[in-house]
Amino acid sequence: MAVAVLGGLLLFASFPPRPLWFLAPFAVALLTLAVYGTRRVRAAFGYGMLGGLAFFLPLLPWTGIYVGPVPWLALSTACAVFFGLWGVLARWLGGLRGWPVWLALAWTATEWARSNVPFGGFPWGRIAFGQADGWYLPLAAYGGAPLIGFAVALTGTALAAIVLRVRAGQRIVDKGIALTGLAVIVAPLAGLALRPTLPAPDDGLRTVTVAAIQGSVPRLGLDFNAQRRAVLDNHVRRTEELADSVARGQERKPDIVIWPENSSDIDPLRNADAAAVITRASERIGAPILVGAVLLNGDRTTTNSVIVWNGAAGPGERHDKKIIQPFGEYLPMRSFFRLFSSYADRAGYFVPGHGDGTVTAANVRIGVATCYEVAFDRAFRESLAAGAQLLTVPTNNATFGESEMTYQQLAMSRVRAVEHGRALVVAATTGVSGIITADGTLTQHSDQVVPAALVAQLPLRDTATIATRIGAAPELASVILTAIGAGLLLARRHRANQTQVMRSSGNSE
Repeated sequence: MAVAVLGGLLLFASFPPRPLWFLAPFAVALLTLAVYGTRRVRAAFGYGMLGGLAFFLPLLPWTGIYVGPVPWLALSTACAVFFGLWGVLARWLGGLRGWPVWLALAWTATEWARSNVPFGGFPWGRIAFGQADGWYLPLAAYGGAPLIGFAVALTGTALAAIVLRVRAGQRIVDKGIALTGLAVIVAPLAGLALRPTLPAPDDGLRTVTVAAIQGSVPRLGLDFNAQRRAVLDNHVRRTEELADSVARGQERKPDIVIWPENSSDIDPLRNADAAAVITRASERIGAPILVGAVLLNGDRTTTNSVIVWNGAAGPGERHDKKIIQPFGEYLPMRSFFRLFSSYADRAGYFVPGHGDGTVTAANVRIGVATCYEVAFDRAFRESLAAGAQLLTVPTNNATFGESEMTYQQLAMSRVRAVEHGRALVVAATTGVSGIITADGTLTQHSDQVVPAALVAQLPLRDTATIATRIGAAPELASVILTAIGAGLLLARRHRANQTQVMRSSGNSE
């Protein structure tokens, strides 16, 4: 139990804002030692889940900052179940030759499962999202977050194998230990060796100047938008201040301005006043603005949208958020969950969009993943398939206070930039906003809850990384191979049972 808890805590410590990415393999090693060779399935599940709780409980407290502990505890427990599932798989697959590889595959497979079920999944806390500062990051360009996760997990399971072999009295020069030690060395060094293959920060077809506006909000919490016009005015004001700086020659004039998610919770397509001030800001800065807006539909549902606002020409293309957040933007089984929390009816009535994940502004095709979407592999894959040359993550973190959530999300954006070989702009209402180059470097960032304007000249690209080309293949391969491993064990067990039956029959005769 102590080893499992320590493993979960080390995994948490490897995540942002701490730059302790190198703790993750040791965390997996401890979790492996906790579940490997357990006699009962329920013990393997229990130790795995205990490690999961030790990881998710400190990782996700921001989910309950303003709504109490019940959602935080429920979500952490649900996610920890998948660690328990990995524990069961680890117990089974530990009987195969080369078991460290099988356990690493199982880790990737269970992360895939957690990213898809229930209610569309919750990918937060995938091991790759703690590696934005580490040696493994370049692997994202070759297999996305799944390949990073597999490499980190393999390092950890191989470390555990060495410990088990040495503890069993096997010699250090043993061939098995040598091969396992090679896996420990090769996995992280492979990422380090691939770093020179990533695009240079200024390498591209041409450059555009992009500004990210962080206007901040009157107050943090669920009521951040109670003064909705104030939130909009904050972003207009900071954009106009940037325009003044451009006029004085202090800043480069942007070709595109990006506002955060929910920067206008007043529907500018229905409210003339909101449309007027956005138009004024766009004309003043002399560039189209990507406006994060909440739009009211005819059936009283809402969409979380990013609209390209072209000055006096008004609204152009828009991205309606496709992956919406359960228990926040909408509430599944509302009548049931109302029994457990008085905040249930504060969940929204948002509906998902159906676009290709891109908008065009200033003749630039921009891939958009709004806030929660960036955690999902498929969001930017669709954008790249539609020709995105630049990526952006407009986000609203005001409902999560000054928590670690924003740093966790920023790390996801850095992984996505490397995965797809694109510069990426994060625009947040309250921070942290950031400019990220295609090699994952965070070149500029804002402070939390402080109005800011980040301006950068960024390259546009149309080349595709290997990760972009192969899409979901690495994750699907891990699932298939894990299933094959389980099948091999079942077949072996069946043969052993048949042999035992035959011997019993022979003895009887």
